[in-house]
Formats: sequence, structure tokens, C-alpha cells
Amino acid sequence: MRLDRFLSNRPALNRLDARLHLAQGHVRVNGSPVLDGRYEVRLFDRVELLDELLQAGKPARYFMLHKPVGYVSATQHPDHPTVIDLLDEQDKADLHLSGRLDLNTSGLMLITNDGLWSRRLTLPSNKLPKVYYVETADPIQPEYITTFAAGLYFEFEDLTTMPAQLDILGERHARLTLVEGRYHQVKRMFGHFRNQVMHLHRESIGPIMLDPALAPGEYRALTEAEIACGLPN
Repeated sequence: MRLDRFLSNRPALNRLDARLHLAQGHVRVNGSPVLDGRYEVRLFDRVELLDELLQAGKPARYFMLHKPVGYVSATQHPDHPTVIDLLDEQDKADLHLSGRLDLNTSGLMLITNDGLWSRRLTLPSNKLPKVYYVETADPIQPEYITTFAAGLYFEFEDLTTMPAQLDILGERHARLTLVEGRYHQVKRMFGHFRNQVMHLHRESIGPIMLDPALAPGEYRALTEAEIACGLPN
């Protein structure tokens, strides 16, 4: 919500009062005076008017998790354990997933209570690369490289996938880099060649890489540098 609207919603203030307080430097956000009423107030901001605390602000939380196979990318599920079940944290109901992985896919998951940060990471227009390690049932042929780079037509969505980079590591092993996340996209891309994906593991999202020290099911808080990758400009 805009700061001027946030202020004018207070019972004792109207829009004129809000503008005057802003102009006179009476409003502080996270300890610093803010004069611009267009400032977007978030749940994590501490907002003060003179000596009155208007909003204490919630702590923003950011985690990376090494998702194991067999866990659902959801906050709750009637039939399977969820990735949220792996977290030993308070107020887990406030957390959500920044992107998802299939039940049988492992690797990097980002979990936060910061919706703006999450949306910035997952917006297709930002084209953040997502890197996957892939193992297949049949040999991966060199023609896959040019086909993936050109894009594949998905009839169900009536669209062509964006160019993807395939690096062949071995006869049945490859690393695939995508800048989008369509439904079962990796499996469908290899399915174009009738080649079944046997193992799929996400290694990174943008510059955030899965910590090799994390075993499947383990997690840690993101560093300040990692958090900065998803903060709004």
C-alpha cells in the first residue's frame, strides 16, 4: 500500500494530514524519514509517525531447501508430505514457495514470506535462468541441442517454449538451462524425442545456487547477497 494511503487510513488522519506530515519529515520508515507518499509500505516495514509506532513490521524470512524426491511443493497436501513439513520454523503458515518442483524432482527450492521478492524471482519477464541436471532412459542425441535452442511447440498451451540451453555431459546425462517454468516442461521437452527423464534435479535459480553442504531435506537461511538477487530495484 502507498504510504500516503497507509497514513490516511488511520482513524485520526485524513489525506491532508498525511501529506503535511510527509512534507514535514514526521514519517519514518525503518528509521529513516520518507517524504514521498508513493513509497510502497510492506508488511516488513517499521513505520513511525513522530513518536507513535504505526506498524512494527514483521521479520522477512528467506530460506533455501534441498528438496528430496517424494515431497510435494505445497504448504499442505492430503496424501504426501510437503516441503514445508521439512522446516523447523515458527509461523510456517506465513511461508510460501517461490517456484515449485514435481513430486519426483529434487533440488533447490526457495521459501519465503516476502511475496514481492518471490514474484520478482518467478516473473517470466525477468528471464532468470533455472539450471537442471537431467538423467534419461535413452541416449541424448546432439540434435536435442538445436531443437531446444529453437523452442518446442506445446499444443496444450498453444505456445512455443523460449530458447533453452542443453549441455550434454554423457550418454544419458545433461544440464538444461531454462528461463521459464511450464508445467512438467523438462519432461515434456525430452518427451518430444520419446526419451523418458529418469532423474531431475534443480541446481540453481538465477545466481542462487543450491548449497552443496545441504543434504536432501536440509535447509538454511539465505545470505544477504542471495536475498539481494530477488529484491526489487
